[in-house]
Amino acid sequence: MLTLKPSLVALLAATSLAGAAQAAPVWISIGDDAYQLLQQVSPKSRSQESRQLAVSALPAGVSAKGVTTEKVHLVQVDDSVLPQLSDAIHHSLRHCGGFIVHKDLQDARTALKAPVASTLLPSYQINDQAVVNKLLPQLQDSNILGTIQSLSNYQNRFYTTSHGVNASNWIASQWRQLAAGRGDVSVEQFAHSAWPQKSVILTIKGKDNAAETLVLGGHLDSTVGNGTGETSRAPGADDDASGIASLTEVIRVLMANNYQPRRTIKFMAYAAEEVGLRGSSDIANRYKQQKVNVVGALQLDMTNYQGSAEDIFLFTDYTNASQNTFLANLAKVYLPSLKVGYSSCGYACSDHASWHKNGYPASFPFESAFNQSNPNIHTVRDTLPSAGNQARHALKFSQLALAYAVELGSDGPAVKR
Repeated sequence: MLTLKPSLVALLAATSLAGAAQAAPVWISIGDDAYQLLQQVSPKSRSQESRQLAVSALPAGVSAKGVTTEKVHLVQVDDSVLPQLSDAIHHSLRHCGGFIVHKDLQDARTALKAPVASTLLPSYQINDQAVVNKLLPQLQDSNILGTIQSLSNYQNRFYTTSHGVNASNWIASQWRQLAAGRGDVSVEQFAHSAWPQKSVILTIKGKDNAAETLVLGGHLDSTVGNGTGETSRAPGADDDASGIASLTEVIRVLMANNYQPRRTIKFMAYAAEEVGLRGSSDIANRYKQQKVNVVGALQLDMTNYQGSAEDIFLFTDYTNASQNTFLANLAKVYLPSLKVGYSSCGYACSDHASWHKNGYPASFPFESAFNQSNPNIHTVRDTLPSAGNQARHALKFSQLALAYAVELGSDGPAVKR
């Protein structure tokens, strides 16, 4: 069984009193390792339902590694417990997330069901080399660096603070400037009912295949763990200013070249990822209810810390095997000097999980192997100086994301598989 250090237990017990007055019950789905930690943080929180879920999504030609199933629990907890749970998961399991906050019991129960995946999938053919090869050299790490700096200059980007609201507004403003003059491009801020920070969505409307949608996202919020508030310093340069910056550079190059896709492409900066994937879950649930035909979702969460010998790691749990194979093939064709590795991160470790649980093909390329990830995240040390004041590693993810956006964005209708 996972055990918290006595010092962490004492800290969590002390800080739990501050939020007790605001306690309200919420339903969460949570992986088994994280559930063991929940039992220590909040012994009264008990699993109401549980199920073994298949997690492996290995690309073609990659041998099996690690677990292929994971026990996931449904638990009702006071929301005041969630910051402590997040801290425990970060300190003991070394990752973000680990649980998803659901709007109600019915929504939570969907997380225990195997997602009903669409049988209509992209062809995954790589046939737009002329366009991609023209655009790739235009991506500049200096632009990525500037965006990371601007976002990490905020006191924090926590989902309940004025700084988090302002950071969302800044991203929306930057994306609108990049899209200026394009009548087929719009930028909106997606309002969430339970907190003030809005998600940001830039949409490039497809030409003749607009009913099919492609999503590329990352989260805009930052945290230093339990107790993050208005005065807390949470620069979040890698987690996840780097992912937003990598995506912003892709937007810049697509707009500068007047790229017009056949499919609709949406770039998303999600609110409230650090507290149970709340922003992306709201959006993915809405899209599922509205029967939006999302044919692919790509998540960039931390792109600028090269903790491993390989350059890009594809996470193989709670992702789509076919799309993972496609990403590996894109790297071979367009980024042949880069080394691709494979790893896993557990249940609900980032926003790709929100799309996966709704049956949409999702992938999560990451900056390092899971056990070699950035030790500075969720601390005041997650800054650009800690990354050497450069964004060369993050540029690799912009390159992969651009190839993904153009190859799938320029594709015809999905085919039955």
